[in-house]
Amino acid sequence: MKKVIFADNTGYCYGVKRCIDMADKALESRPDVYCMGEIIHNTEEMDRLRQKGLSDINSLEGLSPGAVFIIRSHGVSSELERELLSSGAEIIDTTCPHVKRIHNIIAQCAENGRRPIIIGNAEHPEVSASKTRCENTLVFSGPEELEAWSKEDKSRKSEPLTVVFQTTFTKSIFDVSKKLIKKLYTNCEVFDTICTATQIRQEEADKLSRQCDAMVVVGGKHSANSAGLAKICREHCPQVQFIENAKELDTSLLETPETVGVVSGASVPAWILKEVKQTMCDEIKMPADEKIEEISTPVTENAQPIEEEESFEALLESSIKTIYNGETVKGIVAAITPTEISVDLGIKHSGYIPMEDFMDDSDAKPEDVIHVGDTIEACVVRVNDVEGTVMLSKRRLDAAKTWEVVEAAVEDGTVLEGVVTEDNKGGVVVTIKGLRVFVPASQSGLPREAEMSQLLKQKVRLKITEVNRGRKRIVGSIRAVSAKERKEKAELVWNEIENGKPYKGIVKSLTSYGAFVDIGGVDGMVHVSELSWKRVGNPADILSVGDAIDVYVISFDKDNRKISLGYKDPSGDPWTVFTSTYKVNDIASVKIVKLMSFGAFAEIVEGVDGLIHISQIADRRIGKPDEVLTVGETVSAKITAIDEDKKKVSLSIRALSEPAPAPEKAEDGEVAPVAAKPEADALVFEISETGEASGVTPEEAE
Repeated sequence: MKKVIFADNTGYCYGVKRCIDMADKALESRPDVYCMGEIIHNTEEMDRLRQKGLSDINSLEGLSPGAVFIIRSHGVSSELERELLSSGAEIIDTTCPHVKRIHNIIAQCAENGRRPIIIGNAEHPEVSASKTRCENTLVFSGPEELEAWSKEDKSRKSEPLTVVFQTTFTKSIFDVSKKLIKKLYTNCEVFDTICTATQIRQEEADKLSRQCDAMVVVGGKHSANSAGLAKICREHCPQVQFIENAKELDTSLLETPETVGVVSGASVPAWILKEVKQTMCDEIKMPADEKIEEISTPVTENAQPIEEEESFEALLESSIKTIYNGETVKGIVAAITPTEISVDLGIKHSGYIPMEDFMDDSDAKPEDVIHVGDTIEACVVRVNDVEGTVMLSKRRLDAAKTWEVVEAAVEDGTVLEGVVTEDNKGGVVVTIKGLRVFVPASQSGLPREAEMSQLLKQKVRLKITEVNRGRKRIVGSIRAVSAKERKEKAELVWNEIENGKPYKGIVKSLTSYGAFVDIGGVDGMVHVSELSWKRVGNPADILSVGDAIDVYVISFDKDNRKISLGYKDPSGDPWTVFTSTYKVNDIASVKIVKLMSFGAFAEIVEGVDGLIHISQIADRRIGKPDEVLTVGETVSAKITAIDEDKKKVSLSIRALSEPAPAPEKAEDGEVAPVAAKPEADALVFEISETGEASGVTPEEAE
């Protein structure tokens, strides 16, 4: 063995590294961390995590509320997810973003009436978790089984199918399956869900195994992606060792080969690779830096055998996938945080989109727009080779695409929608998918003296009036759209308006005598007397500008364009509540609210008062009501009269203490009705022009 070539992509992939980092972080601060099954396919790493305190359990029974449960990188079944949510445990979800994408695709099948099919190993934890997202999911080990299934029933050829692939399957199986599916089915959609890291490692394994005399594949024996690498290497190289760690490496088999290639699965930690490298160094009795070269292998779509060995410099230069500022790239959303979105670009550099470069609407939640596992397209802003990061911007890419939309909008008058992001004395700036559109104050739709800041963060519709791409200048008008839409809405209101019709309105302004309410292009007036059944001193005590309220039409005048609206609920009329609850001769518990020289006013129900005449307060003569009653006191009183027209009620405390008179017999032997005393009969009250009130009987009132 004279030379060792390590593939460029060895060690953890992004998803596994994310899983391990999240597990280590949890174990640093919590003693009660649990999982079910290996969170990654690597025995040594699982042993390390168990030594730190990770407990592997078989069921959720006995899992205490508040304990930490780690969902493995392969994901878990939907049923277990539901059990976890109801258990009260703190969940750390380390499911690989690529697996999450498969979950989302299969879940959508259930909603869209399609049958999902997974090409993969049915026993693999990733596949068993994914298929639970839809009840009718089928799993086939490869294209042969899929073809046999289609031949069982000819009707299946037109069945709506959605095909996904286990993330660790080889690209060759995907290619064969895709061709076969297009041939067999007429209503089938195929998603390439093979992990980009897996695909790159497979291509590197193919390339290295063609140029090396021997290959060493490092990875877990039960790891699908590692087993796949070993299978690829055996197709082109006669001598392949598939090992889990340095202890399993048979160095005697490496004495004859001139060049040995090393590839690893995605779940192999760096320390295991370091041990493998050191073991090879010890075998050739030379320091690693002198004889072991880490050479990046070029990745091509159809790798071909290399006839001449390329130089180290040539191999290194060709292996680096260069990306440039301004370039458009695609990737898989790997994680979403409050500040940025991590994107797996399938290269050594990790991509990220700062939240301010993701979307225009700062109030919108990113998780409502995009999800882990989704494919995203963005523009490269800055490449940092030292840190190995690529800063991306979705807003800039959207802006580039929006220029064409905006230019077309000027010609055809299309109305566009954006968010107001800035304000100044001259107007406001509306952002439309990354482009800044200036709207002059005169075209904002606000009154002349109004503050432009009230439009900030609002979604608005506007018409583009001017575009100058060279100067990067776009001018628009909110007023042109709002005026037209308001006029159209107003005509619709006037055509359909009728008394009693309900509307949902917005309070536009308040005055001392009421509120003006926009009911959809037309303003109506709610008089202060119609705001509440209680006395209202100031409409601002009931409503505020901008409130959304339910109103109804009391009256309207089409000629003068005036509408009178009601706001108080007719069913809440206190008088209606009173008359539906009480009648004459009923006894009510009333609250004394005011004392006058001629008697006391008492609240029967909220909004309805009755008069207890001074002669009806006690069964003796009193000089003033306050000799017996106090304001705020609750007493029992008899309802002696109800005046429906004047909406007045007479009460009597005295009537409760007087015994009912014995009935008199008439000449014919029948019982004659007892004549009530005049002062106890239907007492009402009147208030004079000077404000003095007096109690009188109905006969006196007439």
